[in-house]
Amino acid sequence: MDVGELLSFKPEQTPKRPSDFEHDNRDDDDDDSPEPPSRGRSQKVRRMEQDVQEAPVLPAKEPQISEEERLNILKFVETEEPDGEVLDEGGLKKMLLLFEKRVLKNQEMRIKFPDNAEKFMESEIELNDAIQELHAVATVPDLYPLLVELNGVSSLLELLSHQNSDISVAVVDLVQELTDVDILHESLDGAETLIEALRKQQAAGLLVQNLERLDETMKEESDGVHNTLAIFENLIEIKSDIAQEVAEQGLLQWILKRLRAKMPFDANKLYCSEILSILLQDTNENRITLGTIDGIDVLLQQLAAYKRHDPNSAEEQEFMENLFNSLCSALMAKENREKFLKGEGLQLMNLMLREKKLSRNGSLKVLDHAMSGPDGRDNCNKFVDILGLRTIFPLFMKTPKRNKKRLLSTDEHEEHIVSIIASMLRNCKGSQRQRLLSKFTENDYEKVERLMELHRKYLDKVEIMDREIDQQMVGTTFDSEQDDDVVYVKRLSGGLFTLQLVDYVILEISCTDVVKQRVLKILNLHNGSMKMIRNVMREYAGNLGDASDSDWREQEQAHILQLIDRF
Repeated sequence: MDVGELLSFKPEQTPKRPSDFEHDNRDDDDDDSPEPPSRGRSQKVRRMEQDVQEAPVLPAKEPQISEEERLNILKFVETEEPDGEVLDEGGLKKMLLLFEKRVLKNQEMRIKFPDNAEKFMESEIELNDAIQELHAVATVPDLYPLLVELNGVSSLLELLSHQNSDISVAVVDLVQELTDVDILHESLDGAETLIEALRKQQAAGLLVQNLERLDETMKEESDGVHNTLAIFENLIEIKSDIAQEVAEQGLLQWILKRLRAKMPFDANKLYCSEILSILLQDTNENRITLGTIDGIDVLLQQLAAYKRHDPNSAEEQEFMENLFNSLCSALMAKENREKFLKGEGLQLMNLMLREKKLSRNGSLKVLDHAMSGPDGRDNCNKFVDILGLRTIFPLFMKTPKRNKKRLLSTDEHEEHIVSIIASMLRNCKGSQRQRLLSKFTENDYEKVERLMELHRKYLDKVEIMDREIDQQMVGTTFDSEQDDDVVYVKRLSGGLFTLQLVDYVILEISCTDVVKQRVLKILNLHNGSMKMIRNVMREYAGNLGDASDSDWREQEQAHILQLIDRF
């Protein structure tokens, strides 16, 4: 089979039948003339294509092919490769040798003719071609160890500082393809070797330095920025501990600088927010670093744009969500709670809740993170001082209607609201606590009624979940602690967590006799029981988790048990 003819086959440029005959050196223009002898598969394919195009004028007996068959033929022609083209060790060595020669030649020409671009431009084009040829290595990840052994990775990374940004962008494009997650999964040894080589050469720092000089107003360099971010995402997905390394080598600072840049919203800005969210998601060191380089202020400044205006597109909405997620992650580090407070983050979140824009969903999550736990004490008291109760309780009383733009489900919304109220009851002291408790006595105890309504709703959800779990356990062995943990987590996600928060609030507000009497009255009215609330809270106290502050955990458990005894 003549593969060269197959590869050169272009159906849309196929000549009409008479021309084809002329090409075959036939002088007879009569359409009834017999076909010339077949000269191989390429000629047959060409003839079949003509038959399809001229089907209306062919005799009925002429064989025809379906559209699907025609497409299959075209696909075969386009994708078939000559035999012997699969890259092997010998091919890679030759490729790298040529690449090194091109690098050396380009260096020599630039040194010899530093001010005459015409003299070294040809060597630069040849170097770029050599880099493009190395893309073939990405198809054989088993060769990555040889690529590293022959110093191919080192040579490529050196080119990131090349005077011509086109060369550095070409290298970035190649490294992005080499580190593609799907490709790395094809060869564990190859992936391990390549990633360790990149770490040893401090590739992250070199990539960030290259980012600093790229001009995003030029499409090629803008694509280079996007591909660089893709490299970081690939590496972190394969090895999550790399997140701290790349942040320490300047990526966090560059992302914050890029977010602050007064540039139109684009795909790179969106990608920056995604990478920032990934860097902060599971790495506490990165959260702390973010706080030390004024990252909390940058996030608040970026989010402030959405306090009165919704994002202009789905992509910008995703950008906003990424910023909220990043801020939530950052607030898990206690060092950032104070920075959030001083940066007037509470006031911004409170304003977002009042404005009823899409940002309200994210602001609820941020407030929940900022006010939870013992580190949220100052934020809880400040929230009461800035009249946050006037904002949070209307949302508690009535969950906003669901629409396609709302990012939080009804259950998620109620969970965050109740969690915020529970945190304030746990952390507020003095006059702030009294103002909070007095809210539950307003308008004939309507907030107590609402609280007991949520108690019934989530108690029903938990009972349904427990029945499902019992059915799944029938006929299965169940005796390990690990299974217990799995079941408990499933119950938490099935409504138990929100029920625990609701019942905690019930115990806290029942410290006053008038509220306690109303709670008991509502329980009796709906055949509820105080015993059920006590059982829920005992389970909650026994599963507070491995808090970093063991003293606080013990105090919290003692406090909950004391509330249970009073109730």
